[in-house]
Amino acid sequence: MRVFTRSLTLAGTIAATLAVGGLTVAHAAGTTLSQGHVDVLDVEYDGTALALHVHDESVTPGVEYAPADVVLKALPAAAYTVPTGTCYSHLGAAGTTVHRLPQTQNTGLLWPGISGEHLATGVFQGDKVQVELISLSGPGKLTVYKNGLCPRNNRVYDSGDATLANTRDITAAEHDHANWVFTKAGSYTATFSVRGTLTNGTAVGPASATYTFQVG
Repeated sequence: MRVFTRSLTLAGTIAATLAVGGLTVAHAAGTTLSQGHVDVLDVEYDGTALALHVHDESVTPGVEYAPADVVLKALPAAAYTVPTGTCYSHLGAAGTTVHRLPQTQNTGLLWPGISGEHLATGVFQGDKVQVELISLSGPGKLTVYKNGLCPRNNRVYDSGDATLANTRDITAAEHDHANWVFTKAGSYTATFSVRGTLTNGTAVGPASATYTFQVG
């Protein structure tokens, strides 16, 4: 089993989900999400603490889950052949099969989003918070990357590259998508943390959450 760990002392986890206007908050464990628009990294701030949630936008009204309460599934149709070229070398050797949840929506697959839409502007310095990939365990690695940025660094996260910060800014009131690639089939657990600095200089977080992905 491959284990990727970044050194960071976590200040604890946020175990309860937070109600957000217009959303249904789910408390029951055991839900599997495998299709539709789902914000996997959905950042929220309740005035005291930051938290990461999973926001299922494929239903109306949207439903929020604690990450520990869901399994995020990459169906067999997510199989993807690594193209030739250095822009894709971080995914593995050209011609090998990986499992990709694509940046552009495929209605038959999970479409994972990254969201700061529930963060109000003017609260955090630069209207940004930072989300870091802390650890990954599973049979392969996780790479999250953006289309069209190569030859510049197009990776948001890469559990196989210790030289990468594996941290990205998430902007208040904004929303984004990227390709999520798992290099081998199987079960993964990924821990992310979120932290930020209020406009008055007060540090908030980090708060962590662990996600389960079932691939293939």
